[in-house]
Amino acid sequence: MKTIITYFKSFFKTLNPFYYITVSAVIALLIYLNYRHGLERQFIDSGSRGERFFKYFLLFFSAYALGFFIQLPFNRNITWYKQKWFWVILFTGPILFAWKVNLNFFNDWIKSTWVFPYYNVYHYSINWIVRVLAILLPVIGIWWVKDKNDQPFYGVKKTQNLRPYFLMIAVLVPLIVAASTQPDFLRMYPKAKNISEVPVKTIADYGYYLFFELSYGFDFVSIEFFFRGFLILSLIKICGKDAIIPMAAFYCTIHFGKPLGEAISSYFGGMLLGIVAYHTRSVWGGLIVHLGIAWLMELGGWLGNHLLHT
Repeated sequence: MKTIITYFKSFFKTLNPFYYITVSAVIALLIYLNYRHGLERQFIDSGSRGERFFKYFLLFFSAYALGFFIQLPFNRNITWYKQKWFWVILFTGPILFAWKVNLNFFNDWIKSTWVFPYYNVYHYSINWIVRVLAILLPVIGIWWVKDKNDQPFYGVKKTQNLRPYFLMIAVLVPLIVAASTQPDFLRMYPKAKNISEVPVKTIADYGYYLFFELSYGFDFVSIEFFFRGFLILSLIKICGKDAIIPMAAFYCTIHFGKPLGEAISSYFGGMLLGIVAYHTRSVWGGLIVHLGIAWLMELGGWLGNHLLHT
């Protein structure tokens, strides 16, 4: 744990406070527009598939690009904007995630293959699995062309000590417990309530819920390898630490459909996991934290809703 604290101290010691305040203010404005005026719900997540793709791209790109270019007035020594691969990653990242968000062309096939209520199990689970592959395969292609000879695939390096990450989860448990009493959290979690119509008559029937939760967890694999792996480690020789805050800003915007507290915490949590990934060149620790929190939130949502209705 001391090592991770050292990472944080080193990062914030060199971070320009005026840059950090400015970026954070931009993120705060986006959060305000989203939760006060329905930015995503009313304006972005509507229209045809092509319109939704373009609007999601603009949302993600705006946060990501501003995270980079707001740095320029505070550091005249920056030269990463002169590098070709910087521009490739700058546009590719938001394009890939907008593609992932809008990837649902196979839903009619799922609906015609499985009947209600089992349709919901496969609808959610297959969506998560396909979207993971859809975003990771292009990232693998970029790594193959750009970084195959310089580093292993973004973030696969083994983490030497996993104990600090389990301690991080333990520290966050009280916050999850507190969140589990909030109405907006309980409306969202557990995700498994989306398949609550599936009957449980035998032990084997729990397999549907296990498949659902494992598929849900699988989605976080792509999240960690994309944000902490691809968006940081592909730029590590070009931007160095300058890639961390923009990644966190981008990461925050993908949570705009989640409860307000989760969106706010994602900005700071994404930044902290990014600092760890930058120093360790590994995403496994972050993946442990992410999965631990996700499944604890499922448990908290189930307990919270159970106590609310008893």
